[in-house]
Amino acid sequence: MIMENIASPSTVLWLGFAAAFVFGAIGQKTHFCTMGAVSDIVNMDDWSRMRMWLLAIGVAILGAGLLHASGQIDLGKTIYRTPTFTWLSYLLGGGCFGIGMVLASGCGGKTLIRIGSGNLKSLVVFIVLGIVAYMTMRGVFGVFRVNVLEKAAIVFPGGQDVPALLTAAGLEAKIAFWLAVLGIGGGLMAFCLLKRDFWTLDNLLGGLGIGLTVVAAWYVSGHIGYVAEHPETLEEAFIATNSGRMESLTFVAPQAYTLELLMLWSDTSRTMTFAIATALGVIAGSFAWSIATRSFRWEGFASVEDTASHLIGAALMGFGGVTAMGCTVGQGITGFSTLALGSIVTFAAIVAASVATLKFQYWRLMREA
Repeated sequence: MIMENIASPSTVLWLGFAAAFVFGAIGQKTHFCTMGAVSDIVNMDDWSRMRMWLLAIGVAILGAGLLHASGQIDLGKTIYRTPTFTWLSYLLGGGCFGIGMVLASGCGGKTLIRIGSGNLKSLVVFIVLGIVAYMTMRGVFGVFRVNVLEKAAIVFPGGQDVPALLTAAGLEAKIAFWLAVLGIGGGLMAFCLLKRDFWTLDNLLGGLGIGLTVVAAWYVSGHIGYVAEHPETLEEAFIATNSGRMESLTFVAPQAYTLELLMLWSDTSRTMTFAIATALGVIAGSFAWSIATRSFRWEGFASVEDTASHLIGAALMGFGGVTAMGCTVGQGITGFSTLALGSIVTFAAIVAASVATLKFQYWRLMREA
C-alpha cells in the first residue's frame, strides 16, 4: 500500500472535530442533557428529553448498522464488541457514573457543552474528572479495576453483542443482525416519533442530530481513518485513535487524554488524537452557538456545598466512566449503537443510579424543609 492512499492524521482529526463541533452546537441549542432527561422524568414526569436521548440511540443503531452491513465499517473492531463481558465493571462503573452526573449537574458531554457556554463549575469538573479518569486508566485505581473488577467476567466466544447472542441461540447470522438492528433501533425511534407532542424542532434536532454525529464519527474513524496494512507496521491500523481501534464520540477518557497532552506537551511522543479532537470540538461548537445567540455567560459555584457536590460527582464520573468503558454518550449512544450487551447494561445502571440519587436528593430536601 502506498502512503498516498492513507488519510492523513490531520484529515481524521479535523473531521472528528467537525462532527463533535456539530454535537456541541446541537447540545447547546436543544439543551440535550442525559442527566436532565432522567431528572425531568423523576421530578416532572416529562419524557421529552428522554425521548430525545432514546431517539439519538435509535438513529445511531440504524446508522451504524447500515455502515456495518454495507462494509464501510466493521463494528467488531471496537472496544465494545469483545467476547469478555465484564459485568461487575459495567454495573459498578455505570452506577458510579449515574450518581456522579447528578452530583456534578451533568454528564461528561454536558460538562464540555457547559464549558463552551462559560460555566466555570464545569471547567473544575473537567479537570477533576480527567485526573481521576487517568488514575483509573493507568494509576492507583487502575490496579483495582484490572485486578478486582475485571476478574468478574463472562466470556461469550461468539461475542457479547445482541446479534451474536441471537446467532448463538440458533438464528442465521444475517437475520439475527437485522432483527436486532431494526427491532431495537427501529423500536426506539418508533417509541419517540409516534408521540406527537414530541415533534418540536429542538426535540427532533437533538435526537436526530446527536445520533447522526455519532454515526459520522464512526465513519470518520472506522472508514476514512482505517488502514488495512499500514506501510510502516504492515498491520491493520486506525489513524490517530488512542485505543488503536475504531472510535466514535465518548467523553470521559478524552478529558484525561486532553489533560495528559497539555501537561506533556513538550514530549513529542504525545500527539493530538481523535478523542482529544472530539472533546475540543464539543467545547468549540457550544461556544460558537453561545456567542451567536448571545447566551454565553460566566457561572461559578454558589456555595461550599455546591463545590463539594461537583468535586465528588466529577471524581465518581471519572472512575465510573473508565470502569464501565464509557459515559451516557460513550456507552449510552456510541456503545449502544454497536448493540453490545455491556453497553446496554451500563446504560441501565447509569439510569437506575441517577434515578436513585435524584430521589434521595428530593427526600433530603423534604426532610430539611
